[in-house]
Formats: sequence, C-alpha cells, structure tokens
Amino acid sequence: MTQDWLFDFGNTRLKCAPLGADGGVGDVRAFAPSEIDSLPSGGVAYLASVAGEDARVRLLDALTGRFRRIAIARTTATFDGLRIAYANPRKLGVDRFLAMIGARDAWPALVVGVGTGLTIDLVDAGGLHRGGRIAPSPTLMREMLHARATQLAPIGGTYAEFANDTEDALVSGCDGAAVALIERSATEATRLLGSAPTLLLHGGGADALHAHLPDARVRSTLVLEGLARWAHMEAAA
Repeated sequence: MTQDWLFDFGNTRLKCAPLGADGGVGDVRAFAPSEIDSLPSGGVAYLASVAGEDARVRLLDALTGRFRRIAIARTTATFDGLRIAYANPRKLGVDRFLAMIGARDAWPALVVGVGTGLTIDLVDAGGLHRGGRIAPSPTLMREMLHARATQLAPIGGTYAEFANDTEDALVSGCDGAAVALIERSATEATRLLGSAPTLLLHGGGADALHAHLPDARVRSTLVLEGLARWAHMEAAA
C-alpha cells in the first residue's frame, strides 16, 4: 500500500513523518528548505505550512511530482472538539491550530510553540481556546540583537541568573524573557481556569526552555500529531 506522509513546513525547517495506519505519527525527518529534492514520495501528502509564499510554492511543486494528492490543512473555527477564540480563523496560524488539536489528550493545556516565534495558547477542558500570545523566540531575539549590534553574538553562551560575560548575559536574557512570559501565562491561566493546565512545549527551541520549566512536558511532534488527526478526518470525509 502506498504510504501517506505528514509535512509541517515552518519558517526555518520542514519536518515530515509517515502517517501511521492507526492515525499516529511515524519517525520524524527534518529538512532545511534547500533540501526539498530529498523528500519522500507516496500517496497523499498532508501539509501544514506557515512558510512564506515563495517557499510554500517551491514545496508544493516538489510534492506534486512525488505524491498522488496533496491535502493542505487550514484553520477552521471548530475542529475535533476545539473551538478557537479568533473571530477570523484565517488569522490564527495553522501550526497553532494543529498543536492545540494535537494536545487534545492533555486539555486543559497551555500550548507553547518555540520556533521562529514564541506562541502561547490556552485551551480549557472543554476544548474552548481562550486565546494566546505571540512574541519573538529566544533565537529570534538573539538574531535581531545581532542585526542591530553586530558585536552581540547571535549564538553561544551559558545560562545564568546573573551572568558575568556578554554571551552568557545574552542567552540568559533571551531565554529568561521567554521563560518569564510562559510563567506569567501559566499563572494567569491557572487563575482563569481555577486549576493549573498542562504545560506543553513543542518546536525546535523547546528543549532549551524545558531546563527552566521543570513542570512542562516536551511534545516535539505536537503539530504533526494534530495534522495526523486532521488527516484522519479529512480522509474519512
């Protein structure tokens, strides 16, 4: 039987995984946008993309030659028990939408994506999205600082609460800002819901922040998990 695949295309990398017969996510592969000639082939390509238009078109061209059909996931007002807070569903990134769906087994949940941006979304036990936040991720903060002041290194350093070296101060400040925003969101979510939601981290920068958020759980494939649920329902429609 021809294999169907899941594709999560972000601003900096492409992740893909085979869609399991049970609707789960198989082994994940990661590609740089320049490596699309190495993509797998199969039956249906289920795609979630927040990449820029030019990059998305290049990926679609590559997938068209490798797959029988391409199904593109889009944000909708309701799906699989989730009801989003946005009045205009098109304004909510499909990665955030799918991550909340992927977290269905953990609702109520505070879903934190750490990629190019830092996204935070709260879903209550009944599947109601209570809204969220968007900020630069620690990686983007470092890159933005370096772009304005080239003497500030975009990478490197060791986290410390009070650093005594510039590189250490940079990583401590940028990671610390993200951690503080997540902790503030968790506190406010607990106040709003009356109990603490499950804190879930996903995305390429999740592991670095997890060291400072011991109560969090890392679910690195959360978007692909949500896409797998979306694919299962799309195939059954």
